Amino acid sequence: MPMQRKLSIPALALVMIAGTGFTPGPGLRWQLTDTGSTARFRGLAPVSAKVAWAAGSAGTVLRTVDGGRTWSSVGPPEAAALQFRDIAAFDARSAVALTIGSGTDSRVYATSDGGRTWTESFRNDDPVAFYDCLDFSDRRHGLALSDPVDGKFRILATRDGGRTWQVRPTDGMPAALPGEFAFAASGTCLVTRGNNAWFATGGAAPSRVFASRDGGRTWSASNSPIPGGPSAGIYGLAFRAAGQGGAGQGGAGQGGAGQSGGWQGLAVGGDYVTPAAAPDGAAVSRNGGRTWTVSREVPGEYRSGVAWTGRAKTALAVGPTGSDVSYDGGVSWRHFDTGSFDAVACTADGACWASGEQGRIAHLKH
Repeated sequence: MPMQRKLSIPALALVMIAGTGFTPGPGLRWQLTDTGSTARFRGLAPVSAKVAWAAGSAGTVLRTVDGGRTWSSVGPPEAAALQFRDIAAFDARSAVALTIGSGTDSRVYATSDGGRTWTESFRNDDPVAFYDCLDFSDRRHGLALSDPVDGKFRILATRDGGRTWQVRPTDGMPAALPGEFAFAASGTCLVTRGNNAWFATGGAAPSRVFASRDGGRTWSASNSPIPGGPSAGIYGLAFRAAGQGGAGQGGAGQGGAGQSGGWQGLAVGGDYVTPAAAPDGAAVSRNGGRTWTVSREVPGEYRSGVAWTGRAKTALAVGPTGSDVSYDGGVSWRHFDTGSFDAVACTADGACWASGEQGRIAHLKH
């Protein structure tokens, strides 16, 4: 698929919502801080209210260990010409980051010393493959997703914390629709929780959610009510165990237990070419992603990232035209900010972050 489509996704801003038991209210505002970077951060991996990693353009990786007051640039020098689009972090020292692009531009880098040194643990050698996002269910087990190769989405897997990777056979993968692909927009086109994994698609109608109950070996596909098209579909997913507060996309290793039917899902999207209008741009699932229903009150605009917060039924959605909050598990959304954001993630201690353009970092005040 054309490289331009992947690289023209709207820029991000990086945001932190620190604290435990996050409860957004009507007085929300963003307080910007200075990262010293102008990179676009589409990859985001908060570990706690203090520790977070962000990965973006020009091979840039940032890390904070003091809640965002100061940031260190710790990206691998050999990746300076590449575009990071996703990152997973286990703690202040260990992280795994994905660069995107056709052929050898899709790579995985890993560090265990806070970014002082990196190891290139995977380099794609298939000119057709294009990796979009990755996620870890614990410190050892992770998956990465590529757009279709020979008519099927491709899964890359690790069992040693990202040090080595294996391309999974596609026998258990349903056929892709003509023109179907995933969006490398916010690092949430693929999410994993324990042995369960989900990824979202667009590019074709209908947009779909693929689900696996066996660690990414076999998959089933479900239609979504979010409209799909050449630049439209589902951009972000979030899942949590039913009845738990469960943060959305936080630091790696927050897999959790539970059967597939007990997982509650959120999906957001739209068309990034027309970000101000996204009818039916948000949906919910109450059965592990097998079926989806349009939210009763949708954001109404393109949203690229979504996350559960540390508080039950509370979630955030972000996009280039603003941010929304839901207090009822994604059934209804309320607009609370007009700033441009693209990726959002929350941790077990209630810290929520979002990432964006010009290296911006802001703290949510309420």
